[in-house]
Amino acid sequence: MPYIGRFAPSPTGPLHFGSLLTAVASYCDAKANHGKWLVRIEDTDIPRIYPNSENHIRSCIDAFQFEPDAEIICQKDRLEIYAQVLEQLKHLDAIYACQCTRKMLGSNHIYVGTCRDLHLDFNDQAIRLKVADQLICFEDRLQGQQSSNLKHDLGDFVLKRRDGIMSYQLAVVVDDDLQGITHVVRGADLLDNTARQIWLGSLLNYPSLSYMHLPLAMNDQGQKLSKQNLAQALDISKASNLLQQAILALGQPLVELDQPRIMLQQAVQQWDINLIPRGIHLTGTFL
Repeated sequence: MPYIGRFAPSPTGPLHFGSLLTAVASYCDAKANHGKWLVRIEDTDIPRIYPNSENHIRSCIDAFQFEPDAEIICQKDRLEIYAQVLEQLKHLDAIYACQCTRKMLGSNHIYVGTCRDLHLDFNDQAIRLKVADQLICFEDRLQGQQSSNLKHDLGDFVLKRRDGIMSYQLAVVVDDDLQGITHVVRGADLLDNTARQIWLGSLLNYPSLSYMHLPLAMNDQGQKLSKQNLAQALDISKASNLLQQAILALGQPLVELDQPRIMLQQAVQQWDINLIPRGIHLTGTFL
């Protein structure tokens, strides 16, 4: 199958250096494999959308001169599609309504199936996906062999919240299939989401995907760069310098300072995933 990759940021805050690492790696990996690179804005969690984040994402794509191979899509425009997939899962008896609140669940992060056999009405309830007592394994291109038993590690998980918000897990799996994504390149903070997404995709008979989870850039407090940790927003006036830093942080050969488009072309020509640092965290700190 032809390679189709994607960069899928969430507009819950401005893009930061960690976001740039993912954009560069996903872009270079797709282009080095003569594939396509798509951009998707993952904005189903509407209450957490940060003002002007979508505009900042689009400005960064332009400033760093990435060239998506299709129109940028937003998940908030696709809620009806996710609802249709939930109906499909309902017919498969793969989901159920759950009335449990966070207070009721307490600190237990493994859901024990309290509502699985109650046959509650689906209206105004959370919707959970049934998981099985089986091992889900995949070979990550960078992190190696991974395995998880969702029943033991997590339990049945939520696809739609009580307030009507579609979950990241549902939207990302559906959109990856509809967009024909074959390869996922993203941060290692999403590594533990992968088994959930593989399980859901298998229930829907979606094709298997290839995964590569990148090590995370850290701040000087030893925390991963994230919007929650108030990571510094990308300064698009310094696009070429930041791009060079990102390429070097990914272990790739130096590219000459130039227009970002020219630098990306050189980075694609030199791209070698065997040079990307192994592990979950990058050594050093990044602002």
